[in-house]
Amino acid sequence: MSAVYTLAELQAAIAAEPDRWRPLVLTNGCFDLLHAGHVRYLQAARNLGRSLVIGLNSDASVRGIKPQPEGQPPRPIVPEQERAEVLAALGAVDAVVLFNEPTATELIQALQPEIYAKGGDYRIESLPEAPAVQSYGGAIQLIAVEVPSSTSALIARIRGESADSLIKSSTSR
Repeated sequence: MSAVYTLAELQAAIAAEPDRWRPLVLTNGCFDLLHAGHVRYLQAARNLGRSLVIGLNSDASVRGIKPQPEGQPPRPIVPEQERAEVLAALGAVDAVVLFNEPTATELIQALQPEIYAKGGDYRIESLPEAPAVQSYGGAIQLIAVEVPSSTSALIARIRGESADSLIKSSTSR
């Protein structure tokens, strides 16, 4: 029974039924074009605790963190409410909450998940959220990438471009 919550609604739900939610696993991302890599990652994250909450970057947040190649439409491709609805419909997901900041640090501080999950392509030392998780004794779990796919590569493929050309054009500014 997953749903899209505001942060205040989610905090109230967790406080009202901690046994339903804790230990809570939190992950975050843009999830612009959902692919098999995302689905497997979310299933693995869900298996780490009793509930899985996704912090979903809002449209404004995505525009701030994803470069816009010259002449290309801005990201996200899919609007935040649609991305949230798709994620909330996944069996592994218990809740989705939008956030506007470039990182999930404020969300982590507000929810204090027992486990913060990210993909295995990250390193704990370089995660901007790591100090927030460590400040209250939470754990960080990096999940191995099973299906090497990316939204940027999918967009490039749809446009008939190579992923390398898309990445080069977005980093040349």
